[in-house]
Parts: sequence; structure tokens; C-alpha cells
Amino acid sequence: MDKLEKYRQSIKKILTEYHEWVSGSSNLTRESCLIFDEVHDQYMWLFMGWERKKKIRNIHVHIRIKNDKIHIEEDWTEEGIANELLREGVPKEDIVLAFYDPETRKYTDFATA
Repeated sequence: MDKLEKYRQSIKKILTEYHEWVSGSSNLTRESCLIFDEVHDQYMWLFMGWERKKKIRNIHVHIRIKNDKIHIEEDWTEEGIANELLREGVPKEDIVLAFYDPETRKYTDFATA
């Protein structure tokens, strides 16, 4: 399996595990949804629901693959998607914490872009 396909499989595995874990909760008030776009390498885990007459959509995790690196655009998990990717064997130099601005990324142990 080539690197790009391995990254796609790892991202889908991690997000699916979160989705299945949360979906089994009896306290869930919003619907957990997964969106996988392998053509454009965009992956999202979000919650949808209603608050009275207002539609609510909260992006919990947004990941994309760009220039053979995994860019974590949004991450509201406690564990941290970067840690999950490291456990899957993705090297730090292929993970970009894109929720930080480019200047701040220089001070992390991960890739800057």
C-alpha cells in the first residue's frame, strides 16, 4: 500500500472509531456524521441537530491531505488526532497542525506545511 492510501485508511479508521464510540452513547443529543471525500482528500467528523428552530452543524474534526502531508484543520478530540496518527505509524514530519497559524507551527514538533 502506498503512503497516500495508507494515510487515507488511517484517517478513515480513526474517525470511524470516534463516530461509532460516540454514536453508542445514550447522552447524544445531536447526530454524529462522517464525510469522506477521497477525490479531494477531505475528511470530516461533525455533529448536526436542532436547537429550537435553528439548524446546528459543529465540525469536530477536519483533516485533509495536501502535498503528501496530513493537515489537521480542526480537532476537538481530547486525545488529539495527531497522537492517533502517530500510533498509526504516521511520522511527525508528515503531520501539520493546521489549526495553528504558520508562525506558531514552527514551535511544534510537527511539520510546518
